[in-house]
Order: sequence, then C-alpha cells, then structure tokens
Amino acid sequence: MKLKVLTLVGIVALVPEGPAQAHHAFARFDSERAVTLQGTVREFQWTSPHAWIMLTVEGKNRPEQWAIEMDGASGLARHGWTPGTLTPGMAVRTTIRPLRDGTSGGQLLEIILPDGTVLGQAADAP
Repeated sequence: MKLKVLTLVGIVALVPEGPAQAHHAFARFDSERAVTLQGTVREFQWTSPHAWIMLTVEGKNRPEQWAIEMDGASGLARHGWTPGTLTPGMAVRTTIRPLRDGTSGGQLLEIILPDGTVLGQAADAP
C-alpha cells in the first residue's frame, strides 16, 4: 500500500513540470538580439509572477512607452532588488531582449541606475 501511495505522489509531483517549464521559455522574446534603451521610469511594478518596468523612451516623433518584463519579486530580491529600487522619473539605461512581434517591450537583461549601479546579467557575472 505504501509503495502505491509513494508511486502516485511521485507521478503527481512530475506532472506540473512541463507547463511550468513552458511558461518560462520566454519564446516571445528574440533571444538573438539585445536592444539598449535610455529612458525614464514611469512605473515599477513589484508583482508576481513577474515584475515590470514601464519605461518612457524618446521616439522619433513622440515618447514611446516600453513594457519590460522581469523575474518574479522573490528572484529579484535574491539579486539585490527591492520594491523601491526604481522610482518614477528615474533616468536609466536598460538592455533587453525585444519582443519578436516588434512592439515596444522586452525581457530585461540588465539595467544601469543613475548612480552607476548595474543590476541584471552583468552584475551577476563572475
């Protein structure tokens, strides 16, 4: 009886793994390209499952709004982020993986804060 219960628990534990991995594939981002943006933080959303930076970037004719997706709050906290790391009006430079469809958004790779602090891949490198 115990063997049947342990087998069932093992099977159930493995089932959610596929959908969870698919969620984190980030297939909508162009992994072959990186784009650097200089802009002003409009809003920093410290949310789950992913945090977001809403960035205003000067466009050709008018300012453009970019939505930049990040890791979840707990993952960001492990890398030194807090809910107050970014504030509205803060000038930053970001490097992102752009959206494949060409709309104004992407996945954060790194960000440079006004004081020169780098958060993201460059900061995590050995």
